[in-house]
Amino acid sequence: MSKILTFPALQSKQAAISVIGLGYVGLPIALALGQHFRVIGFDHETRRIDALKRGQDLSGELPAEDFRGADVTFTDQAADLQQARFHIVAVPTPIDSHNNPDLRWLEAASRSIGNVLQPGDVVVYESTVYPGCTEEVCVPILEATSGLTFPDDFKVGYSPERINPGDRVHTLRKVTKVVAGCDQEALAVIAQVYETIVEAGLHCVSSIKVAEAAKVIENTQRDLNIALMNELSMVFDRMGINTHEVLEAAGTKWNFLKFTPGLVGGHCVGVDPYYLTYKSQELGHLPKVILSGRQINDGMAAWVAKKTVQRIVKIGKDIVGARVLVLGIAFKENVRDIRNSKVADLVAELRDFGVDVDVMDPLPDPEDVRHEYGIELIEQPRGPYEAIVLAVAHTAFEQVDDTWLHTHLTTPGVLIDLKGELRARISEVDYWSL
Repeated sequence: MSKILTFPALQSKQAAISVIGLGYVGLPIALALGQHFRVIGFDHETRRIDALKRGQDLSGELPAEDFRGADVTFTDQAADLQQARFHIVAVPTPIDSHNNPDLRWLEAASRSIGNVLQPGDVVVYESTVYPGCTEEVCVPILEATSGLTFPDDFKVGYSPERINPGDRVHTLRKVTKVVAGCDQEALAVIAQVYETIVEAGLHCVSSIKVAEAAKVIENTQRDLNIALMNELSMVFDRMGINTHEVLEAAGTKWNFLKFTPGLVGGHCVGVDPYYLTYKSQELGHLPKVILSGRQINDGMAAWVAKKTVQRIVKIGKDIVGARVLVLGIAFKENVRDIRNSKVADLVAELRDFGVDVDVMDPLPDPEDVRHEYGIELIEQPRGPYEAIVLAVAHTAFEQVDDTWLHTHLTTPGVLIDLKGELRARISEVDYWSL
């Protein structure tokens, strides 16, 4: 049995820590660890690495001061990982076109680590996966690539990420970190590393599977609650009452959970439940409630498109050739992240009706939007439009009021307000919200 890497070796910087994947999850970890340890930050995107070397976070999440004093070497060369003995994997784990786990990045990261893995090394995964994935998928790759044997020659752990893009309150340091190791020896050194940077403390669990399961149900629970709100919005729409007014009234009860309807996109809430349902079905159980919630949320873009078209018809306008402005393409307010944007689905649905759609969002990189969705962002409205859809409640869209709408809408015109943000501010146009 190989002697495991010691925490003092990391403290003294005799050994380095690597962070593989420098996006929303990996970069905050790398910079925080870099205040205490020697860190190798690896990402395969050369453009991102070049920006990080200049102290610039392309996602817009971290300010330049977070880079100051951090002992981090940013690289796109996998060979540089050989300087590290403690590896943290924070790569994306999306789903494919069939809603099955897409583990390509996770498997590639495991191979990169396996190529440099040494006896006594520790590998910690932060990427969201189904329970069992770390030990069933990642460990065999590490063994096959390195020629080492788990757990005698190297150790593995899991500590699920809890990064919330755009959230300046619940940051890495301020949120309790769930930590697991393949054994007590591994857990001890993993906990020592994370204790150095997480002020809120750690919650250590008995196994890697427990930690994986805890992560995947966090977002599954949220997904199901939003699905309930979305279904309620469909019911209340038929009743002719405003969902947000109903929720405000119900929210005066002390134990009512305050969720709201909306499009569920992004890299977590709209994705993670499928990791759990995949494993559940593999084990012979059909997770009816979880899949039902997913079906509702995945269908919301089509439903909103249908309601938008109906409102345009209601004001006496033709659908084919009607012009619609969609405000926002990011998956949530005040972030640049466009991954799994359900607004893109909404745009596609509207275009299928023959509607001419413009999309405006000042936050994401237009080239990223063009590459990911084939959508060309506009910088300014090119109205008049028969309908305007406030899809994402960016602060940048706070100027939307009756006066702004009169400038850019036809008369009559329709406002679709997905988050109900403008309900109390709009009075002179045809208004609809979830």
